Amino acid sequence: MNAHTPNRRDIALVVDDSPETLRMLTDALEEAGITVLIARDGEKAIDLVTRVTPDVILMDAVMPGLDGFETTARLRALPSLQHVPVIFMTGLSETEHIVKGLKAGGVDYVTKPISPDELIARIGVHLANARLAMSARTALDMSGQSLMAVTAGLEVMWCTPAATELLAENGLVRDGKVRLPSELVPTMAGLIEESGPRETRGRLKVAECPSIEFIYIGRTGGEEFLFRVSSRDAPSDLDTLQSRLNLTHREAEVLLWISQGKSNRDIADILSVSPRTVNKHLEQIFVKLGVENRTAAAILAVRTTVAAQG
Repeated sequence: MNAHTPNRRDIALVVDDSPETLRMLTDALEEAGITVLIARDGEKAIDLVTRVTPDVILMDAVMPGLDGFETTARLRALPSLQHVPVIFMTGLSETEHIVKGLKAGGVDYVTKPISPDELIARIGVHLANARLAMSARTALDMSGQSLMAVTAGLEVMWCTPAATELLAENGLVRDGKVRLPSELVPTMAGLIEESGPRETRGRLKVAECPSIEFIYIGRTGGEEFLFRVSSRDAPSDLDTLQSRLNLTHREAEVLLWISQGKSNRDIADILSVSPRTVNKHLEQIFVKLGVENRTAAAILAVRTTVAAQG
C-alpha cells in the first residue's frame, strides 16, 4: 500500500453506520499513519468536531437520522471546518447523487466497495490542496488586504481581519457573522453568474454603507468567489494606477481590466471602444511600464494597488 506520509499524523473523521466499513477503514488509515476518529451518525459527527478538528472527513451518504448530505452541509457551516475536505463514500453512483454530494460541500465522491489504496491516494491529494488554500489564506491575512470570499449562494465563507474590521465599522458584522447588504445581493449574484452588466464589474457601492464599497475580483477555485472590501475614502485602484504609474485615465482603465483577467475584446465592450484602440493603449502602457507583455503589466498593476492599500 502506498502510505500517505505527512509530517505529523493527520486526523481523519470517518462517519459511517456500518461496523464492517469502519473496521476496514480504521485498519487501512492507521496503517497509512493517519489517526482515525469515528462517528456512527451525523449528530455524533457534529458533536465530535466541536472538540477536535479533523484534517479530512470521510462521509457515508446514507445513514439513519441525518444523512451524509445534510451532515456535510451543517459541518460546512462551522468556521473551523471551512477548509477541511469532505470525501463522500457510498453505493449511490447516479449523477444526481454525486452532484448532491458536491453541492453539500464534498470535494470528492468514491463508490463502495472502497479501494483503500485509491482512497488514501485521494486523501493525500485533498489534504495537500487544503493546506495550500490555508497557506494562501494565512498570507492574505498577514498582508493586511481587505478580502472577502463568498459561495455561489452568497454565503460569506471567510474574511481577512482587515475586511472584518472594515465591515464591523459599518455595522455589517452581527453576532460574529457578516451580513451582506440586501441591495447588494442581486448585483453580486449577477457578477458571480457572469450575467451582470459589464459596466458594474468594478466598484459596487451601497447606500446603507456609504463609506465602503465592494470590488469583485473573481472566482478563486471551486465555489469560492472573491471580493475586495474598500474604504471609499481611500484612492481608487484606477486613481492609484494613474498616479503611481504615470498613465492617462484611459490607460489606467485598460490596465485595471487587464489585471482582472479581461481580454482585449472584453475591455473594448466595457469601455465602448474598438479592440484596436485597446491594443494601441496597451502598446503605450508597455512602453511606460517597461514591460513586454500583458502578464507582466498585470502583475505590476496588482502589486501597485496592493502596495497602495498597505
